[in-house]
Amino acid sequence: MLNPCTQDFTAALASAHRGVLRDVAPRDVADPRGRWQGQGGAVACPRTTAEVAAVVAACNAASVGIIPLGGGTGLVGGQVMPDGPAPLILSLERMTALRAAFPAENVLLVEAGMILADVQAEADRVDRLFPLSLASEGSARIGGNLAANAGGLNVLRYGNTRDLCLGLEAVLPDGSIFNGLKRLRKDNTGYDLRHLLIGSEGTLGIITAASLRLFPKPSANVVALLSVPSPRAALDLLALAERQLAGLISAFELINRMGYDFLAETMPEVAVPLLPVPEWSVLIELGLPQGMAPEEAMASLYAQATEAGLVLDGVIATSQAQAAALWRIRESIPEGNRRIGAVSSHDISLPLSAIPDFIPRAGVALARLGEWRINCFGHLGDGNLHYNVFPVPGRSRRDHENQRDAVKTCVHDIVHDMGGSVSAEHGIGRLKVDDLVRYGDPTKLAAMRAIKAALDPKGIMNPGAVMRG
Repeated sequence: MLNPCTQDFTAALASAHRGVLRDVAPRDVADPRGRWQGQGGAVACPRTTAEVAAVVAACNAASVGIIPLGGGTGLVGGQVMPDGPAPLILSLERMTALRAAFPAENVLLVEAGMILADVQAEADRVDRLFPLSLASEGSARIGGNLAANAGGLNVLRYGNTRDLCLGLEAVLPDGSIFNGLKRLRKDNTGYDLRHLLIGSEGTLGIITAASLRLFPKPSANVVALLSVPSPRAALDLLALAERQLAGLISAFELINRMGYDFLAETMPEVAVPLLPVPEWSVLIELGLPQGMAPEEAMASLYAQATEAGLVLDGVIATSQAQAAALWRIRESIPEGNRRIGAVSSHDISLPLSAIPDFIPRAGVALARLGEWRINCFGHLGDGNLHYNVFPVPGRSRRDHENQRDAVKTCVHDIVHDMGGSVSAEHGIGRLKVDDLVRYGDPTKLAAMRAIKAALDPKGIMNPGAVMRG
């Protein structure tokens, strides 16, 4: 049984740790999608790992829940607690230091509160690349990215956040410090707590610092927007590109006509250079080593794909400004979606070969529930789709509130039946706790509960997220 974060508790904490606490601000309890209103008795803003450990130990002793807060950009409610005893919010906003850089090793040591864009900038300062790239990179913090195992645009080439981390420093629920901030590629000394904490969404501990993998910068990049006949043709194009340019494809994004229509409706300043506007298209970026001509490499791929009937039309960027304009289209689609207002949004992944069958199958099944507009887009190269369902013109998502659960279940049932995942890169948070139970493997769930009980027997860490009880 958890206790609330009372004035007496915060007064004692403030007395023991001067300057650590502040009042709760609206941004501390906000959910980007507006589905939840969080709460908190106070916000702890520690400056050091030792202070994090002291705060966590005090909460553990008093059975006060802790909500870890990074940038607050999560989309599944993992950073807000809408009900139950008021928790202490623990923000990493003061822990933003670069601890060390080792460019010869391709390693960066950063504190967990560093903004992702600043991590990228620190890598750039030593002439390296940190490839994690998200729409929210200007406000998301690297500790939150690690806690959620964020995906993003470059997973096809560089992997998820999990693949970009060599070591962690973290505070466990009893206040002990895990000193795992190593720079090793190989370390087979027992269970890997790093991988247990990454993706745990703050339910097993507070990540305070990370050892991150860097990469040499590509010598040149080239971006193209290509019209394709179908999602199946897009996958064939990906296979062709991988045969020609193995390991050099940085991004491969699928875009549906509905995304362009939404941009025309809500953000007409975002220009689409393909006319007529295609039903399906692919945004592809290549990152090439020295000695390869970028435009020639893309033009060669375009020519072979056109000859094979995989590409109908296309635009190859010939400058950084043109490349940025093409990327702006893809990066604006989520904002266009937000302005339209989805009935239900789905962050799913599927085996690549299942995607061409999933898209029409899901459309037919949803049509039995009503009339919809569907915007299917996302990171096709790694099998991650954002399959979002919207009302038809003249109606709003409020008109379908009573259908949201049915729409989500319809989509997720098909994803599960086809061997996919109902949470590709956003996590479980509070939004998908029931989905985890519905679709999760019973043995895995039992093991997760056992790990949670062993590390956090009082259940103070992010109560209500990922698993209930």
